[in-house]
Amino acid sequence: MAPDPERLAFWLLKNVDKAIREFGMIAEGDRVAVAVSGGKDSLSLLRLLDLRRRRIQHPYPLLAIHLIGDSRGPEIPLHAPLVDYLRASQIETVIEPVSLAEGEELPMGCQRCAWNRRRTLLQVAHDRGYNVVAFGHHADDFAETTLLNLLYSARAETMLPRGDYFGGLMRVIRPLCYVTEGEIRRFARACGFPDPPPACPQSANSRRQLAGALLRLAETGAQDARVNLLRAGLKYTALPEK
Repeated sequence: MAPDPERLAFWLLKNVDKAIREFGMIAEGDRVAVAVSGGKDSLSLLRLLDLRRRRIQHPYPLLAIHLIGDSRGPEIPLHAPLVDYLRASQIETVIEPVSLAEGEELPMGCQRCAWNRRRTLLQVAHDRGYNVVAFGHHADDFAETTLLNLLYSARAETMLPRGDYFGGLMRVIRPLCYVTEGEIRRFARACGFPDPPPACPQSANSRRQLAGALLRLAETGAQDARVNLLRAGLKYTALPEK
């Protein structure tokens, strides 16, 4: 018997609510935009935040932002299955090319590409009156980030569950920080999300791929490796006040 997506969502939202409450991610009056890459993580986040706003006292407007482009630049064809899904979701959707500085050299490195995408997302959200941008990073991403910071920077820190920018004008949140990739994978299968757009050619060579491989190796002898790295990262990361 196939799992019921509504039942799975009920349990996943417990951890989403926990993250939102603990880190003060969404408050009354906020307008929330979701960065939708088209992968299982961002589509799961969009679905969960949509379900959540339907059952709370002060629902928030929700916007899906899908950026076209990767390290090769913005001239990437639209992925029709994803576009069709978003347009049928009844959630307001904006599709924009990644904004590049004049003279930007292509292909970009991963960090430069991520910076350009982040800048474009914040600008698109701000221009449409949305002050919160939600990313689909999950608990495994947090654990991998802690490991990468240890290996490359000698810092036991992870990414911020919530970050405030431009004097509090914009907020970046990661409501899936307590949800594992395995849980998201199961939810995505139950929801029948469309296949994701083709991956960037440089993604297979990223440091995050290395971190994932190291974590899988570590778990053969330390079952709680991911959980411990998540906890350590959150403990030693300078979190903003609520």
